[in-house]
Amino acid sequence: MAILWAVSPGSAYSASLADGCTDETFSDASYRVCRFDPSQQTIRIYDRAPGGEAFGGFYPLITQLWAERHTLLFATNGGMYEPDLSPVGLFVSYGIVRKPARTEDGWGNFFLKPNGVFYVKGGEAGVLETQSYLTKSIEPDFATQSGPMLVIDGMIHPKFLADSDSLKIRNGVGVDRNKQVVFVMSNQPVRFYDMAAFFRDSLDTPNALFLDGTISSLAEPTEGRIDHAHPLGPIIAVIGTVPH
Repeated sequence: MAILWAVSPGSAYSASLADGCTDETFSDASYRVCRFDPSQQTIRIYDRAPGGEAFGGFYPLITQLWAERHTLLFATNGGMYEPDLSPVGLFVSYGIVRKPARTEDGWGNFFLKPNGVFYVKGGEAGVLETQSYLTKSIEPDFATQSGPMLVIDGMIHPKFLADSDSLKIRNGVGVDRNKQVVFVMSNQPVRFYDMAAFFRDSLDTPNALFLDGTISSLAEPTEGRIDHAHPLGPIIAVIGTVPH
């Protein structure tokens, strides 16, 4: 652990993992990989400020957290969203279901079934296929639904093609066998299959969920990186507390 001190709301003002994010290579593709232990660090999912307006990006969230005496240690886009930046599917905030899970068929990546849910409950986190999540009747503190699943119980999504010509910057989330949450964003355009294989074969995550493609964004304030090229809906954040 390293203590990172700062005097601005854009920097960590409390303990953070010194090696939380690293660049890793798999099958000739480079990925930014960020690992966090939910039993030791606070992971939350946001979409709206207290006044009801969408955050829309990392900077407004940083400002709000600072007002609450928290700092942003890490963040990434947290699932697909509607034109008004509201979540497309399930969204749970502080134990309240703000939007129910969607199980109907539809068009687009979200509905490339099976899709899934990333959730946080107490000091644990998980990724589950949507129907499995609903069957288990989990009552999480925070949750967001996205799609498609990348890895389902150790198997790559059956609709992914190893020779697909769809190459994009992509990001996703999984939970490894050590119960660490693993966020991944490709540093170059990759296929769905490529990212799924990375999660399964290198990161050892039995379940992993796609978060988005074109709008994939990261915030690593202590590294001087805060992406802001695209508006964002839900945001998954790792936060610290400002000492009194």
